[in-house]
Amino acid sequence: DDLRTAASALSAHPDRPQALYDYGYACVERGVSHLAVPALREAVRQTGSVAVLRELVSAYEDEGRHRDAADALLAHEAVLADWPDRYLLVYNALLAGDLEQARHRHALLPAPDEDLWRGAHDRLNRMLRRAASAQEAGALDDTDLRGWQFVMGGTVLGTLSPYGFDAGMTGRFAWLHDTHGQCLAGLVRLRAVLDAAGVRARSVSLLPDRDSRILGLAAAEVLGLPAEPFEAGRQDTVVVAYDLGATAGDPRGAAALEHLRERVPGQVLHEHAGCWTDPPPVAADSVTLLHQSAVAPWAGGLRQGADGGVEQGDADPRPEEEIAASVVAADPEPDEGDGRTPADPVEGVAAFVTTVRDAWLRGDRDAVRSTGPVGSSRFL
Repeated sequence: DDLRTAASALSAHPDRPQALYDYGYACVERGVSHLAVPALREAVRQTGSVAVLRELVSAYEDEGRHRDAADALLAHEAVLADWPDRYLLVYNALLAGDLEQARHRHALLPAPDEDLWRGAHDRLNRMLRRAASAQEAGALDDTDLRGWQFVMGGTVLGTLSPYGFDAGMTGRFAWLHDTHGQCLAGLVRLRAVLDAAGVRARSVSLLPDRDSRILGLAAAEVLGLPAEPFEAGRQDTVVVAYDLGATAGDPRGAAALEHLRERVPGQVLHEHAGCWTDPPPVAADSVTLLHQSAVAPWAGGLRQGADGGVEQGDADPRPEEEIAASVVAADPEPDEGDGRTPADPVEGVAAFVTTVRDAWLRGDRDAVRSTGPVGSSRFL
């Protein structure tokens, strides 16, 4: 295959720029960008080629190494084109958390002449506007997960993980066995978010996968709104997903998400459990929590067996309406956790939304592929 061929060529001629580039390119295409970086970095050193530099930047971006990407571009600033190179410099400086550099470079960046880059230009402008709003609402430093989630994708993060904040997680969950109470707490916070933003929805839209239908029925009760099956183009509605990644795995759900890429007036997309290591194809407007792996409360999770070992539990067989009623009747009090996470009351989320509301619900819902400046430990 192409990667095997490129690796063999590089092994035979490790100092040839073309062999270095071909190997790096093949690695990026195969999703192993960390292997591409050394080869592409050496190819850039030897040739100074802007085309090779762009491939190196792409590899850095895939790995979330935005500071390295920005530094690589700055080191070759004299040969950069405005589009895409100086745009990439602004983008990577921003996602590295270097707001001063991003704003300075953005002020020097002209609008693109080609239609190809107009969408990227608009998204970058929105990100910087959201950054200005988020700075008014909080520190927007390397621990401000809510602020940066909003900057990157326009998503309001409802809760921070109460475990491991200062031990590598910084507000994200790793593995999560969800509870009915946590689902209800997320819906209570969603209600506070909508109130703070002045959103007046007229319905809850149910996505087709079972997990989303259950949570959507519960949301309709909490919000005091009628529940209806999702319909593309419906305005003034809250579309509720349990996990958009799981929704994308449902054939009907995948079709619905295609419609949700473009914003409809008055439409809010809420996701309960958003995967930060394998992001969904669209970014939610609101998400309760960020996880690496999550099991819904009504799914068949792991449990202790009669022999003391671990076994797979049975999924809740009850009708969706009954499970939704269990969510609404649950205790929404948050887990106190390890006591190391900063206080995160619902009033704080509402205050954040009050500050950023004019920059919320704007533009498309492009997927957020980066963790940005706020890092969290990944478990393999």
